[in-house]
Amino acid sequence: MELRQLRYFLKAKEMGNFREAARLLHISQSTLSQQIRQLEDELGVPLFNRVGKRVVITEAGQLFSDYALQSVHKAESGLQVLRDLNNLETGEIRIGLTYGLRPVLAPALIRFMETHPNIRVQVVLGTSSEMIEKLQHFEFDFVLTFHEAEKEKDIRYQLLFESPMTLVMAPGMPLAKKKSVRLEEAARLPLALPAQGYSTRAFISEVLSQKNLSPNISLEINDIHMLLEVVRSGEWYSILIRTSIRQEDGVTAVPITGKNMRRKAMIISLRESYEKKAVTEFYRLLKETSKRMG
Repeated sequence: MELRQLRYFLKAKEMGNFREAARLLHISQSTLSQQIRQLEDELGVPLFNRVGKRVVITEAGQLFSDYALQSVHKAESGLQVLRDLNNLETGEIRIGLTYGLRPVLAPALIRFMETHPNIRVQVVLGTSSEMIEKLQHFEFDFVLTFHEAEKEKDIRYQLLFESPMTLVMAPGMPLAKKKSVRLEEAARLPLALPAQGYSTRAFISEVLSQKNLSPNISLEINDIHMLLEVVRSGEWYSILIRTSIRQEDGVTAVPITGKNMRRKAMIISLRESYEKKAVTEFYRLLKETSKRMG
């Protein structure tokens, strides 16, 4: 069994099509088919059902894919260890990011690229649940998100700072002049909230449930830019983390008082995964930047 065969198998599983997988791997379709067939012969089970031009992963293939993914990742981590030992300034950092922590990542990213121009950095935005799931499939080196629970034993959590939840509104609204508002008061207002799947929405729902509050939710939007645009109209309010709001967003954020109304900004990574030197340096810059947040 060769790592090359595992990579071919994983790409074929991802694409569900041998021709497309071969194109992306820059090999011929016959080479891909031959290598996967050899892998199946060695394992003694079919990994794919061939249905005309389509391929469908078998139950055995689905079970094997997790182990194949871990094997490829561990081999790549071993190669990275050797590169780091030789102080090679090359490679890639893949970061999962939630919207509210853009102000933390941006300055750290700029500083990092100024001193490490040969390292490629890939940043992907998404919901916390999406990012953590991809992290567990080795698609990211780390995820930058808000997270309270530290339950998973295979995950490492590093606290950056805490930030309060705020009632967000257009600057001209009467409540914009207040220094703080109560959650009970916010729940009665016409609210436009992040859609289900965002960790902020899950956090808000949990806090409201604990206080037996039924919020007046008028809109649910899975795009924060659109959500803020709606709030700027002056017809709706929202509840967001303070670091999600920047001065140029054209809205006002008033802290919400009460217990458990602060969120934890975290660096989340896999505990068993090798930590590249470049990633360690990026953590340092993130922690320096985060001292000004919260």
